[in-house]
Amino acid sequence: MGLTYAKSFLKTHIVNKENLLILEKSQEKAEQLRKLDIGTVYGQVDTYIKSADLIILAVKPQDINGLFSKIEPYIDAQQVILSIMAGGKMETIARQLGSKKIIRAMPNLPAQIGAGMTVFTSSEDVTRIELVMVQNLLNGTGKSIYKESEEMIDASTAISGSGPAYVFFFMQSLIEAAIGMGFSQSEAELMTFQTFRGAVELVNKNDISCKDWIGRVSSKGGTTVAAFDKLNDFKISAKFQLAVNEALIRAKELSELV
Repeated sequence: MGLTYAKSFLKTHIVNKENLLILEKSQEKAEQLRKLDIGTVYGQVDTYIKSADLIILAVKPQDINGLFSKIEPYIDAQQVILSIMAGGKMETIARQLGSKKIIRAMPNLPAQIGAGMTVFTSSEDVTRIELVMVQNLLNGTGKSIYKESEEMIDASTAISGSGPAYVFFFMQSLIEAAIGMGFSQSEAELMTFQTFRGAVELVNKNDISCKDWIGRVSSKGGTTVAAFDKLNDFKISAKFQLAVNEALIRAKELSELV
């Protein structure tokens, strides 16, 4: 995700490569990043960190404590810290780094193609100008929503953060159903991908709810109704919502890890 953000910043010309500093502890990955020529790549923590206006934390939560202890001596209280980690509360980040300007964001995988969804929040010390600057950066990877409550970051992790996997799950289920009916793998994938693409386009281009679209596809005694009768028998909607709530529970647990 860190690489996704770096490429997006350059693509939207918000930042040029001369102003992009990248810290990568893995020598192998650092060499790969240098070949991409997207910024100055460092393998060790040093005073260059002091020159950054914005510091982006794009590491796994379990790796952050070791990183914090190394970069904390170089952090200035006026630097803005943007965390796109899956866990770690703003209060914890502020305490360990000595900075009160914290922004916490939850992006998702489609950010790689500029179609991401990011929900973010900030501490009170972040100025309006700084917040707008960061939102412009986030919007370079798709769309964003600002929420005042940090609790909503955990909620967004369960919805949009994990959301692409839910969509892939239903797509894969439809592909397997099509193959079971006699279509080839490629035919099943084409039918499924185009169906999902078309459905999303219909929603985007019309002011009609998903519930109403279901009604438009369905006709009394028809095939869609037959499928939904079975889905309702299995209480699929309620069980799916329970599954998403399990993701929320885990997101809250991860927030407490750092």
